[in-house]
Amino acid sequence: MQLIGKISNDRPLLVLAVEEEAQYLDTSLPVLLTGMGKVNAATALAAALARGPLPSEVVNLGTAGALRSGWNGTHVIGTVVQHDLDSDTLRTLTGDTYGAPLTIGDPDGPTLATGDSFVDSEAARARLAERAPLVDMEGYALATAALRADVGIRLVKHVSDDADEGAAKSWRESVATCARALAIWADHNLPTYT
Repeated sequence: MQLIGKISNDRPLLVLAVEEEAQYLDTSLPVLLTGMGKVNAATALAAALARGPLPSEVVNLGTAGALRSGWNGTHVIGTVVQHDLDSDTLRTLTGDTYGAPLTIGDPDGPTLATGDSFVDSEAARARLAERAPLVDMEGYALATAALRADVGIRLVKHVSDDADEGAAKSWRESVATCARALAIWADHNLPTYT
């Protein structure tokens, strides 16, 4: 976890998993690098928010795999789900629902599936494509941490790969282009960016 800058209640907090995704950000806004995966994301953001002050909102900028053909570019997520939590079994065991889908933006916006595994197989891609067009490793955890702290959140994802056998190579080759696109999105969509 690395926090660059100071959080204040009149500005958003930009949250990204790794430096590679943040390499083109040119801003006075605070930036939190969490590390990859749900545990790193949730604990880093929860710790930053617990220290206070709270930001005006959390804006997660990051890469995502495309689970369906034709998905590319930058997307503001409407709903986020966990793809690696067996909510049905947990509900059967306890009677409680864990990991319900979270609507965090326009309900007509795309759904993002979050899980700790880097999706890089046709079988996993096909299974997950039934639930969402995009997949990442941090979105659900960040949304949960922000919402529990009563802070609004936006998840903004740029497609880096096709979540198939070539995903790891594609991510490495495209992360700089994705980082540039995310920085451009922030510059155009966050009035306090500079």
